[in-house]
Amino acid sequence: YALMTFPIVQVVVAPIAGSISDKIGPELLTFVGLILIAFSQVGYMLTTLATPLRLFMLFIGLVGLGNGIFMAPNNSIVMSSVPVKDLGVAGGVNALARELGMVIGISVATTVLFAAMSRTAKRQVTAYLPAHPAIFITGMHVAFLVSLSICLVATIITGWRLLKHATQA
Repeated sequence: YALMTFPIVQVVVAPIAGSISDKIGPELLTFVGLILIAFSQVGYMLTTLATPLRLFMLFIGLVGLGNGIFMAPNNSIVMSSVPVKDLGVAGGVNALARELGMVIGISVATTVLFAAMSRTAKRQVTAYLPAHPAIFITGMHVAFLVSLSICLVATIITGWRLLKHATQA
């Protein structure tokens, strides 16, 4: 049930973010969404074996909140940059990019996780080690550090775009 936190929060927040985006513009919301996602990654990096499940669920909810705030405005930015006659193609390419991003992200995260676990264990690790959960936690911290780094790059780019848009207005 802990993993249900993400989709429940996202399903509630996304339509609200889309509505707000239509009123105030998408740039600020994409930036806020990325900041919340970055904070969730920091939370995951601070997780230990002693972290209470409720606190971990808070981090899951925070990434759901950030993602819910980010997605609709970001899609609006992408789709508004395309001529009306090309919206169908742009929608398909946008969906393809989103799906490829998820597949590549999961592949990279899993690779980083098991590489870090292998380094910690000083041997090849290809599965969770029930007798050594701390090795998994170490690998998870490294994977979320990589995720945070990518998120911060996106946040900086989005912040720069937000400042550029604000100075042009």
